[in-house]
Amino acid sequence: MAYQALYRVWRPQEFADVVGQQHVTRTLQNALLQEKISHAYLFSGPRGTGKTSAAKILAKAVNCEHAPVGEPCNECTICKGITDGSIPDVIELDAASNNGVDEIRDIRDKVKYAPNEGRYKVYIVDEVHMLTTGAFNALLKTLEEPPKHVIFILATTEPHKIPLTIISRCQRFDFKRITSHDITGRMMHIASESGVEYDEKAMHIIARAAEGGMRDALSLFDQAISFSGEKVTVEDALTVTGSIGQDQLTALMQKLNEHDVAGSLDLIHRLLEDGKDPVRLTEDLIMYSRDLLLYKTAPGLEDSMERVLSDEAFKEMAEQIQPEQLYQYIEGLNKTQQEMKLSNHARTHLEVAVVKLCHVERTATASAADIPDLQQLISRVQQLEGELKRLRENGVQAAPAEAQQPAAPKKAARSNTMYKAQAGRIVEVLRNATKNDISQIKGRWGDMLESMNRQQLRSLTALLNEAEPVAASQDAFVLKFKYEIHCKMAMENNKLTDTMPSILQELTGSYYSVIGVPEDQWLEIREDFIQNQDMPEGEDAEAKEDPLIEEARKLVGPDLLDIQD
Repeated sequence: MAYQALYRVWRPQEFADVVGQQHVTRTLQNALLQEKISHAYLFSGPRGTGKTSAAKILAKAVNCEHAPVGEPCNECTICKGITDGSIPDVIELDAASNNGVDEIRDIRDKVKYAPNEGRYKVYIVDEVHMLTTGAFNALLKTLEEPPKHVIFILATTEPHKIPLTIISRCQRFDFKRITSHDITGRMMHIASESGVEYDEKAMHIIARAAEGGMRDALSLFDQAISFSGEKVTVEDALTVTGSIGQDQLTALMQKLNEHDVAGSLDLIHRLLEDGKDPVRLTEDLIMYSRDLLLYKTAPGLEDSMERVLSDEAFKEMAEQIQPEQLYQYIEGLNKTQQEMKLSNHARTHLEVAVVKLCHVERTATASAADIPDLQQLISRVQQLEGELKRLRENGVQAAPAEAQQPAAPKKAARSNTMYKAQAGRIVEVLRNATKNDISQIKGRWGDMLESMNRQQLRSLTALLNEAEPVAASQDAFVLKFKYEIHCKMAMENNKLTDTMPSILQELTGSYYSVIGVPEDQWLEIREDFIQNQDMPEGEDAEAKEDPLIEEARKLVGPDLLDIQD
């Protein structure tokens, strides 16, 4: 018998084998046991996450001789027949090659016939988004009210291309990307059952390269087994996936942090000579910087890391580097990645980006070194206090010195403020704020962030993770940031301030300019606005004396309260 790929040999045959989709399998199992089976299902999600496998398992479960069951027995004649494809009651269609009206009409004509052996005829339509508009229209009525013995299972990787009239007739299940942890566990189980020796770190490298798809992971693992000798090693996994080892990424990041331009370029040249792709190397650097930033700001989320394992070298690197540097790395490398797509000289763009990052960081470090050390500043203050005391004891007027003394702290306080919010514009927004505008922006905020991610703007979206719209008028809205440094970086990024209003205009139909403000400045501006809010003449005394108006003011706030006779 010809050799079969691992993903075919180890295709799930029951719901328990479908990895990382418990929210789907549990719902389907409960529906099977309670005999609440729908006439149409829509399985959507990324490639290789188990959509078609779950559809076949569901087809076996509804037709199993021991039904109702939560899992198919895989022992009865019908289960075995569906598994090997010998039972005609389960029909699999590829909508990419059968996407016309004639094919759908053929289905519509045949659904009225009873199943041959099982209780249900199950139609599994893969990549259903490839159907033409006419084919969708031909399917509508049959999908809405099929015969009692027919079940439709539609699978797609692009649900946004399916008409809403089709989606509304189905029970929709969204399959999510499988975590690297779950993929690693499944591959280790398959390797143990197959008698394949492996290095655990190699499994992690393959799992991360698969980007959430189990089929991709098993294909890469199959390739690594063929490439390796007696054991799948880390080097084998790196070669097969085209990834860069974590040790090399850590070394490169260390040289960037030390502003070693020559060392950084030399390491990149050696990696490129080994056959590494400059675009893939840039992507690995971005994800490594992302994982460093995640580890520094939220150490408890290690499971969310995309490219690294938190070994000692990684933890040491995280202690040395600052978040502000990582912001610059991510932004610069992301810009370089975009430029590579429009150029035939990807290597040159990568070299220029590395040199630029080293010089930018060196300049930032030099300017920071000019700030006096805290201990020196304390010593200087103590010295001035001693001189001032001696002047007073000698009867010398100290008023000029005292007048000049507060000047230094005031100047320092101004220089320590990284970002000054536009208080005037914020107050203007508060005066004209409406509940409808802020509700509209908040309601589509998640869609806007998702749209930015789809446009490869993840580095910009990272700045908005702690941001929140807090007030909006008809033409502008106030965006509150938890950290002042995030507000400064976001508001000084022209691409971000142009992209947000454009996407919001597409989602809401209205154009809103964005005004950023750190959280502490927002609280001060809002408090001042509330205290200084003037009420219409002639109504001031009555409004203050009326307990109903006072209660309404407490509930909705003064900016949303409109007092009329």
